[in-house]
Amino acid sequence: MRHRKKNNNLGVISSHRKSMLSNMASSLIKRKRIMTTLAKAKALRKYIEPLLTKSKKNTIHSRRIIFQYLNDKQSVLELFENISSKIYNRPGGYTRIIKTGFRVGDSSETAMIELVDYNKCLGF
Repeated sequence: MRHRKKNNNLGVISSHRKSMLSNMASSLIKRKRIMTTLAKAKALRKYIEPLLTKSKKNTIHSRRIIFQYLNDKQSVLELFENISSKIYNRPGGYTRIIKTGFRVGDSSETAMIELVDYNKCLGF
């Protein structure tokens, strides 16, 4: 039974899950929109929303904490220079998940996760 189990294991061991979420978060920060499976998008939302909240405070401590999660200097720089100024007045809900159908090979449900303030055109 899965009582009081908060995170989705995504079928991988914990070190793989941590590195996968870190890479996906840095890709989302750099590209502002990525395509992935629905389960990974929901797990990424729980991972990146606290980081975006911490980036509102531009201190050395918050930069070091976020760098521990992302391990990518360019994404941390992009987060503090561009994204944090756009989301400063937003109280939460920095990401949006849009379901895009099913993948051909294994019929897993795919989704697009994007930063809310960077939605120029969805392209549908």
